[in-house]
Amino acid sequence: MNDDPVDQLIASWQQELPEVLHPTSELAKRIMVLAAELSESTRQILRDLGLTTAEYDVIVSLRRGGTPYRQKPSDLSRNLLLSSGGTSNVTNQLVRRGLVTREPDPDDGRGTQIRLTPEGISLAEQAVKASSAAHHELWADLPDETVAQAAKALRALFRA
Repeated sequence: MNDDPVDQLIASWQQELPEVLHPTSELAKRIMVLAAELSESTRQILRDLGLTTAEYDVIVSLRRGGTPYRQKPSDLSRNLLLSSGGTSNVTNQLVRRGLVTREPDPDDGRGTQIRLTPEGISLAEQAVKASSAAHHELWADLPDETVAQAAKALRALFRA
């Protein structure tokens, strides 16, 4: 008996409604299943750290940018595909928690920038390390070459 859920799904559609299947059907479903597994492992880590996905995205984006760990709210919104209102709401939550501060933009006296606090830097680093380890654990039994080949194939798909 085949315990691969994607193989089972494809076989069922092949029997019931084969015209809905395309050469990309299995690939799309496998990517969706893998994305769900990655997302769930990340959600578990974030839950343990007391972060929402949006909060995580903001603090990690700020940390990834390097010192001085700050960005304009409009840049954060654009980079994270958040609305300006969504960015403002998340920033307000992070300010209340002491993870970021709002400060005057040194290049534009009318604007502000969002900067990580030392606590925010620490939590961002902890969250990135934990989520990276959790993602690695998902495929720890795979040979490095298999992982590299999969990444190369997905890179080609993104370019297409």
